Amino acid sequence: MKTAILGAGTIVPDFLEAAKEIDELEIYAIFGREGSLPKLQDFQKKYGIPNIYHDYDALLDDENVEVVYVALPNHLHYAYAKKAVEHGKHVILEKPFASTYAQAKELVDAAKQNQVIIFEAISNQYMPNYEKTKELVQKVGDVKIVQMNYSQYSRRYDLFKEGTVLPVFDPKQSGGALMDLNVYNIHFVLGLFGKPSAVHYIANVEKGIDTSGILTMEYPSFQCVCIGAKDCKAPVSINIQGDKGYIHSEEPANVYNSFSFGYNSGETEDFSLNDGMPRLYHELKVFVSLAAGSKFEQAEIYNQHTLDVMEVLDEARHQAGIVFED
Repeated sequence: MKTAILGAGTIVPDFLEAAKEIDELEIYAIFGREGSLPKLQDFQKKYGIPNIYHDYDALLDDENVEVVYVALPNHLHYAYAKKAVEHGKHVILEKPFASTYAQAKELVDAAKQNQVIIFEAISNQYMPNYEKTKELVQKVGDVKIVQMNYSQYSRRYDLFKEGTVLPVFDPKQSGGALMDLNVYNIHFVLGLFGKPSAVHYIANVEKGIDTSGILTMEYPSFQCVCIGAKDCKAPVSINIQGDKGYIHSEEPANVYNSFSFGYNSGETEDFSLNDGMPRLYHELKVFVSLAAGSKFEQAEIYNQHTLDVMEVLDEARHQAGIVFED
């Protein structure tokens, strides 16, 4: 499947490294602003990308393009993905899927109407380690506490404090710690336990954006705490605690290369099942299976998970008084 990449940000090399391992994906083009041409040319040379586009309409009119990978700033996801879907292209959309639930629902409906696959590139949902966690979570007994901490001090925060606002800290570009880091925690939890019964978000808000925050989600029989921070740092951790055992990892929720399972009686076992493949490899394999096999019903299941996450994000931002343009 001939694939066009939109953007030249930090996630693009990860995508290209993973795509090299997947025979069904052929990187056909890369798109970006004319000001980004040197970076686009670097990607073109390193990865043998045949075409560079600055005109998005021209890219979409190219009948060779079958898949569009949207790796643009958050606030651009909706408009660029919608246009691709309306041109009959399959879409891989970087997290967060959109700025709001309403936008996300519109994209999912448009993909269904145009009979194409739209797919959120959320790595943890498709990793072998995560699949194993789904099995082992049944053995921890009655879950009591879930705790996720993804705190990563950002050098961009230093600039932010000095007055330079980059996309990750810009409410006009759908930034913030919730959308950048805590979104991985939310995906991780909802993929295991489904939608919570209640959501509460307490954030450190500066200049209209959350630089860090604590999200709690209530489930019928347990409580979950998800921490995401870009203005401070702490050891990353994942803990699922039950009355019979626990699951623990010191990996962030978007990497999740290793974890341990232990019984409360003392027996433990370590797991590293991701096969040493590039971080985005497993999600792209799933996408290829969906698109090549026209598995629209399976895609709807994944899309519903995405919509559930978007609902949590909307409610959390509402509680913190963070406003994005819809």
